[in-house]
Amino acid sequence: MAVDSALLKDVPYLSELTAQAQEAVKPLFFERSLRRSELAFMEGEPADALYVLMNGVVKVFKTSSNGKEQIISISTPHEVLNDTSIFGGGPNPVSAQAMSPVVLYGIKKDKLEELLRQHPQMSLSIIKLLSERSLKLLSLIEDLSFKHVIGRVGKILLEHTADGGAKQRLTQQEMAAIAGTAREVVARSLKTLEERGVVKIDRHRILITDKSALEEIIMEST
Repeated sequence: MAVDSALLKDVPYLSELTAQAQEAVKPLFFERSLRRSELAFMEGEPADALYVLMNGVVKVFKTSSNGKEQIISISTPHEVLNDTSIFGGGPNPVSAQAMSPVVLYGIKKDKLEELLRQHPQMSLSIIKLLSERSLKLLSLIEDLSFKHVIGRVGKILLEHTADGGAKQRLTQQEMAAIAGTAREVVARSLKTLEERGVVKIDRHRILITDKSALEEIIMEST
């Protein structure tokens, strides 16, 4: 399916290009739709195209030899999913799975290289995005290494909640896969946060009732 010119401007790598140039590179991109739970790509497979999330939510994760899942990020619209493997070469180091109906814009690796030769100014956007990715990974390592579980759970709630409601509803198992712990530990942490009056658990919804107190708990958990 052909891509939408109005949406193409939101592809991060194209931010340095003029509107005319963006329109000119439109034929290089293709659209791909995914159903909920469908994989965009799998860890270990060859990376033949760069994907940008245009609509929906995708989880990016690694799987251990015994099947344990570690979620690296929950990606939202306009995020690039697999630039590391495209620019670094080799197979995909992670998997990406749709958490909702998803629309991706893709560009084949050889077409991307052609695009970079024609528009070298795109490198500025790529360097910036890869730097931001590195900082996010450092933050994840810091959290897993130094924060107590309750602080990790609290940070997940802050990052995935807006105006009291969830941006993307996460199961306790998914929260555990982000926090690097077991689902039962997440359940106990949520119970503790509820007892301390900073969250309210209403069936399957988690509401932040005292954001300042939750931020203090996160800070104190290091």
